[in-house]
Amino acid sequence: MKFITSDKVSLDYSDVGVGQPIVFLAGFGASKEIWHAQAIFFEARQFRVIQLDVRNQGLAQHTVKGLRMSRMAKDIAELIASLGLVKPILVGNSMGAACIWAYMSLYSDQQLAKVVVVDQSPKMIADETWHYGFKDLDWTNFPIQLRLDFGRATYRKIDTATNELVTAIKQQQPFDRELDLPLLVDHAFQDWRDVIRQSTRPYLVIAGKKSPYFNPEFAEAVAQMGADGHFEIIEEAGHIVMAEQSGLFNQVLLTFIEA
Repeated sequence: MKFITSDKVSLDYSDVGVGQPIVFLAGFGASKEIWHAQAIFFEARQFRVIQLDVRNQGLAQHTVKGLRMSRMAKDIAELIASLGLVKPILVGNSMGAACIWAYMSLYSDQQLAKVVVVDQSPKMIADETWHYGFKDLDWTNFPIQLRLDFGRATYRKIDTATNELVTAIKQQQPFDRELDLPLLVDHAFQDWRDVIRQSTRPYLVIAGKKSPYFNPEFAEAVAQMGADGHFEIIEEAGHIVMAEQSGLFNQVLLTFIEA
């Protein structure tokens, strides 16, 4: 399905099921189909499942407009309003998690039920105040380092059905990394720690024990920042935890949601 933002950009989303709404947001360069296993699992358990392709990703429109985190937040807010979602749960992997923090920074978390962050540090650039940055990114190599190939994101293969869907979308509408580089730079520049400290809703941080991008110890540090933070480190998973260990991930997420 298509959704037109206030600045006239076409986004793509899916909306299935009834019940408590959950909005899933993929990471940089990924399509909404990466959440395939979650869509099946949670729709079967009477949840309303929404998966969103943000601008320039998946089947969303390719554009030079709004390539900044604040616009990602506004897009999410506009979709929530358009669909009439009441107290949605937001779940984001990688940059998708940062989109949630951007949303919280502009709109707070008062209108949300819960938040789930999947393998994303709130600060990508390591310095003397934060040791859990993205790979070896620091102020000496930012933003040049972001132009380089990040290497493999996963520790183990993602499940077959998800991989087939993701591959089909890539063939239909390939991701243009160069076009989206301004968004990646803006994403990496941010520091969301103050937003997390002001959070009021329950949130869960899930990290992959074998993530090639982040030290999983960041999860406990982030869980301790807010009023109601929790964390889970999933063994034998890399950065794309929900597709590498979908069965275990789904159970962890369901337990947190139902708590």
